[in-house]
Amino acid sequence: MKYLIVGLGNIGAQYELTRHNIGFLILDYLASINNVKFNSERLGDYALIKFKGKSLHLIKPSNFVNNSGRTVKYWCDKLKIKNENLLVVLDDLSLPFGKLRIKKNGSDGGHNGLKSINEFLNTNNYPRLKFGIGCEFKKGNQSNYVLENFSKNELKDLEINIKNVINIILSYSVEGISRTMNKFN
Repeated sequence: MKYLIVGLGNIGAQYELTRHNIGFLILDYLASINNVKFNSERLGDYALIKFKGKSLHLIKPSNFVNNSGRTVKYWCDKLKIKNENLLVVLDDLSLPFGKLRIKKNGSDGGHNGLKSINEFLNTNNYPRLKFGIGCEFKKGNQSNYVLENFSKNELKDLEINIKNVINIILSYSVEGISRTMNKFN
């Protein structure tokens, strides 16, 4: 069984520790604890992890979050991944910092990365794992907030929160979406 795990983020060193890059940070951590490295491939950085007989294909799109759909569509087609075996890992303003939520499907919730993926896949029927980044910004400053680096307080808890996300990803690949939702939501 194979899965495509897509971490959303923005390319470029200036975005490395921004809230919008949590998907990249999570996949980087997952790759590092499995001693694999990302390679530059078409439309993204790619790594493969084997876990309990499952193949986890990790992708970090090589474009900005808001244009992730093309990359996701390309890799789903290339690897022949069904929608139910696609997991998109992203930031979520509506959840408090560090709160995690995995869902079978749903709307884009105002997230432009999901909006792009929905357009390219022509569906919103695929799992997503949301990492809460909170909403500590003044009205009209949403885009600045997601592109800011994590605060010092957030950075202190970031690694433990990322480890929790890794547990959810691995559970999803072995136990499926429904059991994982029941276990972690």
